[in-house]
Amino acid sequence: MCKRLNKGNAAGTYNGDFFHDKGFLKVKYILLECIFTVSSFFIMAKRLLTQEKIPTYHLQDFRHLHRDTDNLSAFGYNNLPEANKIKGFEIYSSEGLVSAVGPLKSDFYRMSITLAGGVDVRLGVEEFRHQPGTISFTYPGQVFAKCNIQPGTFGYYALFEADFLETLISPDKFQEEFPFFSIEGQLFIQLNAEEITEVTAHVQQIDTELHQLKPGRNMAIKLYFYLLLLAIKRSYIRQELHVTSTDTRAAYLVPRYRKLVSQHYLSKRKVADYAALLGVTPNHLNRTVREVTGHTASYAISTMLVQEAKALLRFTDNTIAEISHRLDFSDPAGFNRFFREQTGQTPLGFRKNVS
Repeated sequence: MCKRLNKGNAAGTYNGDFFHDKGFLKVKYILLECIFTVSSFFIMAKRLLTQEKIPTYHLQDFRHLHRDTDNLSAFGYNNLPEANKIKGFEIYSSEGLVSAVGPLKSDFYRMSITLAGGVDVRLGVEEFRHQPGTISFTYPGQVFAKCNIQPGTFGYYALFEADFLETLISPDKFQEEFPFFSIEGQLFIQLNAEEITEVTAHVQQIDTELHQLKPGRNMAIKLYFYLLLLAIKRSYIRQELHVTSTDTRAAYLVPRYRKLVSQHYLSKRKVADYAALLGVTPNHLNRTVREVTGHTASYAISTMLVQEAKALLRFTDNTIAEISHRLDFSDPAGFNRFFREQTGQTPLGFRKNVS
């Protein structure tokens, strides 16, 4: 810091011998350095206070983001009296679902099944068109978005906290037991007709228990939900969707790469970083990703950064400069240029359009 101050010649504008005294200059530089340090401290403190991440929602304050409050559906939690609700668990039909959700994060698990129609779902960098029989899963902290709901679309979805099934399975073993809820698992799977019927039957049993208020209701709902997840797991195993951590074939490499990007995109910006994690060369990773997706490997990283930027622009009051710093761009101009190249509009223009 002293060299930086000396270069600016802070004391060189005085001509008197007193001001050229070495002792005085030493004291003066110490004082200037202290002022600079204190100033830097307050700048950093301001950044820490203003640099919010994408908001992470809790289950109890999430409903307004995904439900039409005027919808009259009687299924699940939609119009369930408050006294009849179960802590840490909610289930709905797609009737009353808003037209678009996210991008956002939550601290709970989510699963949804489509029985008719279709909807676009993005989980991290993975995009998928739900069709009849599709189930998707999200885990806490994952960036999630849903849009383009086709007319006539129908399905169910459940939201639940990590400890909801703790009487049946320990929360720290939950992802091991049901790997489709983990970063290593397949987040989208397709069920056959028989499996769809079984899963739907469990959903209906849960709804019946919710509304009948019979003895043992809470445990019955947990048991039916566990059986629902077990039915999905059996399909998962039948389809051999286990992730092989050392397999470098395209069928395994690309999904694993996308999941790693979804997890580390704020701290790892180079394809070489992910190639090292996957045990392959950057060239092999680039070539494989391009063959499978039609895009470069860096496209996935850019996509996640754009999602993060959009959520910060939409859900926080952070300035463009603060968001630029939060996303580790060298300056706001660089962030503006990146955002415009990726979306066709400026960050400020995007914020105005969604406000």
